[in-house]
Amino acid sequence: MNTITKKMTKEEMLTLYTKVSPYILKESKPAYTVFQVKLESCTITAYESGKVVFQGKNLDWLESEKKEESVKEIFPQAGSDEVGTGDYFGPVVVAACIVEESQASYLKSLGIQDSKAIDDTKIRQLAPKIKKVCPYSILIVQNDKYNVVHEQHNMVDMKCLLHNQAYVNLIHKGYTLPAFIIIDQFVQKNSYYRYLKNVKEVVPNIHFETKAENKYISVACASVLARNAFLEAWDQMEEKYGMPLEKGAGAKVDVCARAFVEKYGLEELKHISKFHFANTKKVLG
Repeated sequence: MNTITKKMTKEEMLTLYTKVSPYILKESKPAYTVFQVKLESCTITAYESGKVVFQGKNLDWLESEKKEESVKEIFPQAGSDEVGTGDYFGPVVVAACIVEESQASYLKSLGIQDSKAIDDTKIRQLAPKIKKVCPYSILIVQNDKYNVVHEQHNMVDMKCLLHNQAYVNLIHKGYTLPAFIIIDQFVQKNSYYRYLKNVKEVVPNIHFETKAENKYISVACASVLARNAFLEAWDQMEEKYGMPLEKGAGAKVDVCARAFVEKYGLEELKHISKFHFANTKKVLG
């Protein structure tokens, strides 16, 4: 069993807790602690005194994290993320956000992280707070447009175009993009720029990293903004058609799509779905 002890402020403890929260197996609060959590790799105990103890067989990730820290704390930074690409119903949304160092502590104190790790109620609460303090750009590709565009562009191609345009829109709004720009990696950097070879305005020198929404506050903010816009579009769909719709692309979505077609017809389904998904064949079958 290895042990590493660090000194942290209460704010740093909160940031740590937020970061590991998706991976918590067991949680407790012994006397004189802020929290104690058990992860697969180790147990973390944060004491009120400011001492944080990591105990586990493999703590190498702490050392690698320390090496990367200087990169992840570079400010100002801009980040982007997308949602809706795996959902049969609803739009594809890409958001980009600029974060200055002066805003970082406040944003981290809100518990902002990858939107997949935050429930939708909190997403709706966080998005307006981000919009008040950060420059942002949100692109929403509704299903009618998506289905037309997809005839010429695959999903990866479309995401490359949207991420680039989100940053271009920030420039058009009058903001100066920082030198450090991050995309939550969905494609290799060379391929990303190859997809953009015929685009007139291309933002260069972007940094690509997997799981960036859990490492960079700007990407996390973009993730929340994109998810919130997706939820707002979802609300409008359900209100328009007067029926609940299922997220994702699983068996429940197939049942929901069949019910929708029985009520509104196949042509109407094209207005709220990504029609090329395999769910459509199942509905027709």
